[in-house]
Amino acid sequence: MTSDAPSENPSARQRILLVTGLSGAGKTTTLQVLEDLGWETIDNFPVRLLGGMVGGKAVQPAPLAIGFDSRTRGFVPDEIITLCSQLAAQSDVELETLFLDCASGEIERRYNETRRPHPMARERPVLEGIKAERELLDPLRSWADNVIDSSDFASNQLQQVVREQFADTAAREMTVTVSSFGFSRGMPPLADLLFDMRFLDNPHWIAELREQTGLDDAVGAHIRRDPAFAPSFDRIADLIRTLIPHYAAQGRSYLNIAFGCTGGRHRSVYSAERAAQVLREAGFSPTVIHRNLGTRPADPLERR
Repeated sequence: MTSDAPSENPSARQRILLVTGLSGAGKTTTLQVLEDLGWETIDNFPVRLLGGMVGGKAVQPAPLAIGFDSRTRGFVPDEIITLCSQLAAQSDVELETLFLDCASGEIERRYNETRRPHPMARERPVLEGIKAERELLDPLRSWADNVIDSSDFASNQLQQVVREQFADTAAREMTVTVSSFGFSRGMPPLADLLFDMRFLDNPHWIAELREQTGLDDAVGAHIRRDPAFAPSFDRIADLIRTLIPHYAAQGRSYLNIAFGCTGGRHRSVYSAERAAQVLREAGFSPTVIHRNLGTRPADPLERR
């Protein structure tokens, strides 16, 4: 005789992540990242209908992320908490909540930049709408399993935090990104390892090399002729090979290695390409990004 009771096997449980938070704190970005990670995503779903689409015998093959906020129809925080607590008690459901928070001043800045109206401001100043929404959502923030404060995050930084927290790391190897950049155009915000290559002779000041980049053979040959390059880069390569297993052992999903020079077109580009080759030889498949490769050479920026 077979039983109709839901399986107690944890692998058969339907994983659901409820994503909510303050308007402008990054819910849309978060759902996009989750979708890239293989989640099924629904935004602005009426939460009162949640009980009819989860649980039961037909477990979803992919985890499900559901976004909702103060704009969602039937949004009553206390009722949502009660309903979701009941669902979380089901043996065939694994339910988590993620609350996206952000400082009021930063949300105000974002709304002023986009010139979009805050959903709870109406005819009032933006800050009053933010305050009213924060008070409304306070029970959800206190109840949430996970809280991410995006106050100090650019969009790409929030994306990385979400990836690190919700990617299925058990079946994934660490993703390594190697990038080049120009110090004169700003520091990269997410570099785990950063190498300053401005000690090398600058090809910008060689007329025939100025319009070329570190991807061109002539620029690479010029950099290799610098007596400082080979011994320094060999040490950098050894350091990278040494550190990567330690980062992986800590459960890291992403590692960002950055090489900088003044303008981000010559020395850093060549060094990043060489480092990517070192990583390929070590069995990795690095992503290579040259942030400032497309910018035009400019003498005032090339002070070193």
